[in-house]
Amino acid sequence: MSDLILFWHRRDLRIADNAGLSMARDRTRNVVGLFCLDAKILNSDDIADVRVDYLLGSLKALRDRYQAAGSELLIFQDNPTEIIPRFAKAIGASHVFWNWDVEPYAQARDNAMIKALREIGIEVETFWDQLLHTPTDIVSKAKNEPYTVYGPFWKNWISKDKKSPYPTLEGAIGLTSDQQTIAQTHGARPIPSLKELGFVWSGEQVLEPGEIAAQERLDEFATKQIEAYDDDRNYPSQPGTSTLSPALKFGTIGIRNIWKTTLEAMKVCQSDEAKIGVRTWQQELAWREFYQQVMYHFPSLADGPYRDQFKQFPWNDDDRTFEAWCEGRTGYPIVDAAMRQLNETGWMHNRCRMIVASFLTKDLILDWRLGEKYFMQRLVDGDLSANNGGWQWSASSGMDPKPLRIFNPWTQAQKFDKSADYIRQWVPELAKVETKLLLTGELEKSLRDRLGYVKPIVDHAVQQRQFKERYAAQKAAIA
Repeated sequence: MSDLILFWHRRDLRIADNAGLSMARDRTRNVVGLFCLDAKILNSDDIADVRVDYLLGSLKALRDRYQAAGSELLIFQDNPTEIIPRFAKAIGASHVFWNWDVEPYAQARDNAMIKALREIGIEVETFWDQLLHTPTDIVSKAKNEPYTVYGPFWKNWISKDKKSPYPTLEGAIGLTSDQQTIAQTHGARPIPSLKELGFVWSGEQVLEPGEIAAQERLDEFATKQIEAYDDDRNYPSQPGTSTLSPALKFGTIGIRNIWKTTLEAMKVCQSDEAKIGVRTWQQELAWREFYQQVMYHFPSLADGPYRDQFKQFPWNDDDRTFEAWCEGRTGYPIVDAAMRQLNETGWMHNRCRMIVASFLTKDLILDWRLGEKYFMQRLVDGDLSANNGGWQWSASSGMDPKPLRIFNPWTQAQKFDKSADYIRQWVPELAKVETKLLLTGELEKSLRDRLGYVKPIVDHAVQQRQFKERYAAQKAAIA
């Protein structure tokens, strides 16, 4: 058996600051990457065309990075727990390395992979890479249990030292010609096109795929926007966010690299306001880790609510209003703008994600899981942990010490789209309407009809009362 180590990429599509890949290179120069297009994921009903497009673009960039480092990236399309052990044995690999994931399916798949590889005598080594702290590292000091509230999680998380970035892969050795022949006979293939996989996406990506593009965007954000982040992040018409969420989803940038960049940004801050901007973005990184550790410790969240009163909650059953929400035809301009942005670009500003989620669950009183799934079917950065955590927060079914939050879509628009620029951009039939009318709901029927814009499909005040009544009844029922 050779000293060849196969590194199995999943949510770490980069060669810089990659824990498992760096460990493999420490062991041997003979490191070859592989990625398996998992049929179970590609055939699921919550996959987004734009997300697959970003994945394929990132694989192409990763392939180029491997070649520049002296090795190669192999692509397979099959059940990874079947093809990888067969290929690893045939090619004479000594080890298969990879980085862990927190999601229930990934955990089950990885454990099956470990069993299959060890049964044929191939060693396995796994690492934590996508988090600054492992899910078992941040636990309550009093009970040694995982946190279910963000506040104390953040205090513990920020108090701990963070690792430095891992070295970039370089000086590696790829396959011999005989091994390349073996790879081809076992199904190694060129990176397929989006069309070959059965997906369609012709729009632009909010972030160019690949680790070089992600690093460039991080550098730009850190030098131009992060100091004003605390305020600017709330206004969807402004470029105030990092738009690095797709890179974090697919790991085209390392989290230790990101953290190091925030520390460097903090050092050059010239005001308290600037430091607050950096700290607020650090807190958002902690939110990401909170939701991932929650998913790891409470995998049942992937299918249902955390709070008991929502396990039998009397949600409405109304396809008509759900379809109107999906299509951006609710008659609430800020909601419709956000949904149209999602449908057209595969991305939505985070403030707007909260607004539309509150509207679906508190105004339409529809099951949050409908919205969660629709987001996963549309978002380029669709991530189970973050998406589920955000939706359960908005629905009041999740881990929030103040769960009964209801966003008024009119006041949200007045606070965060004061000039209605965002609304006008994404709801063009309203482009010439007076700002006040767009932010207060005072559009007359005759004007709506002339513009071809629908009236509000529900009354916010009425629906708010109904939701509160149902919530109180459910809470009393389990008391």
